[in-house]
Amino acid sequence: MGEFELLARLRERLAQARGRVLLGSGDDAAVTAPGGATATSIDAMVDGIHFRREWSSLAQIGAKALATALSDLAAMGATPGEAYVALELLDGLAALAATTDTALAGGDVTRAPALSLTIAVVGHAPSAEDLVTRSGARPGDAVVVTGELGGAAAGLLLLDPATDVSLHLPVDKAGKCKLTRLIERQLEPQARLAAGQALAGAGATAMIDLSDGLGGDAHHIAAASGVGLRIDAAALPIARGVAEVARATGTDPLELVVSGGEDYELLATLPPERVDEAAVAVAEGGLALTRVGEVVADEGVEVRLPDGRVSSPRGFDQLG
Repeated sequence: MGEFELLARLRERLAQARGRVLLGSGDDAAVTAPGGATATSIDAMVDGIHFRREWSSLAQIGAKALATALSDLAAMGATPGEAYVALELLDGLAALAATTDTALAGGDVTRAPALSLTIAVVGHAPSAEDLVTRSGARPGDAVVVTGELGGAAAGLLLLDPATDVSLHLPVDKAGKCKLTRLIERQLEPQARLAAGQALAGAGATAMIDLSDGLGGDAHHIAAASGVGLRIDAAALPIARGVAEVARATGTDPLELVVSGGEDYELLATLPPERVDEAAVAVAEGGLALTRVGEVVADEGVEVRLPDGRVSSPRGFDQLG
């Protein structure tokens, strides 16, 4: 089919413009009428780097692309609004857009030799003061994290044919690996939008999503806020199955948890007296909130290991 017929078919799949979207896909630009403050982010995914076609369905790739973009809005405590997509894999994108109340308001179509996606997402808040940045952490704040860590990195090891661990991992009576949930964490990440809004409402002073690993993303908060983060390794909530994968592959489980990346959980700082309030608010969305450290009047990030040693971790570097 030609470009215009393709665009017409795509528009049939898009949610109807609503609320803040006055004019969606079909014109030269979308028209929105947001109130309050707006947060905008853009994310790109390329085959062979952020996903692999042999591991993922088109629906999974589309959903992951939108989820990772929306995760940036979650880290600001924003309400999802609109998304603009350079190449639309509609099955996954449309399904996730519907569940997160995100309007797919437009995009672009092009021809390319490799599959890549670029998504711009727009979120909203009543005012700029209601959005959480990386730069507000203060000495004495508690460091908290949502959910569990290390699952996506362990899932990547399970998918990689270069690390054949299938014979060493537990299987059920049907012969299916019990750790498939780790693969799902890699292929089908979730943006913690409700948790981000809950943390913002509970007074989070700084927040970031864990896309590049706890070590790297903690450094971003420390640098932006001009403080140090001290993290207790024994307190980190490790996803079930990570230890088994680490043992089978000869990998340090702490490396998967701290440096693996792509968990898309939220790392935040809070006044210590508001941690319990925040935990209750986050739990309403079905997630746990774990206190893992503190903010100090210093610089850098240190992870204190159970044996008393101190590690200075780094996360994934897109250009490394």
